[in-house]
Amino acid sequence: MSFRKFNARGEELRRAIAQEAARLMSEHGIEDYLLAKRKAAERLGVTDTASLPRNTEIEAALSEYQRLFAADTHSQTLAEQRRAALAAMHLLAEFEPRLVGPVLTGTATPHADIDLHVFADQPEAVTFKLMDRGIPHEVLERRVKVQADRAVNYPAVRFSAGECTVDATVFPVDGIRQAPFSPVDGRPMRRAAITELTALLEE
Repeated sequence: MSFRKFNARGEELRRAIAQEAARLMSEHGIEDYLLAKRKAAERLGVTDTASLPRNTEIEAALSEYQRLFAADTHSQTLAEQRRAALAAMHLLAEFEPRLVGPVLTGTATPHADIDLHVFADQPEAVTFKLMDRGIPHEVLERRVKVQADRAVNYPAVRFSAGECTVDATVFPVDGIRQAPFSPVDGRPMRRAAITELTALLEE
């Protein structure tokens, strides 16, 4: 087999795994890219880790899957998720909330959480806000990649906004200056304030 044929075979495998991973994420609510690609490879009988697609390839395949197989329902679900995100951001407005993740990028599945970044030098202030409003919530931690080679644990809260679950990671106030790195492409995460999300919903 020539190198060209071998390479083409490798590209076909990567594409097939990316497409199956996208299907699993869309239909089964898997949010972790590594888990999705491993399950996809297992289903396809692929054991060579060199054939695993990059996260960006899976994100592209997920976008394509949603466009081909769930265009109408995806648009409606995404709009509902963004409206729920906006309501949660207004609730936490004093903490300069920013929407991140698939609800912002447009690749959210119906099972996806709404991921927010909020900013407070006293993390418990966010918890107190939810308590004052009588909103049931869970306190936990999120591990965030703040540099190419360093991850840090930050406090977070989970609560419901309508039919959606909000996962809000609490950064120090000066954390608003530098976004952490995306698990998808390794670049600083896109963050959207209330005004940008409002504009998205009006489009």
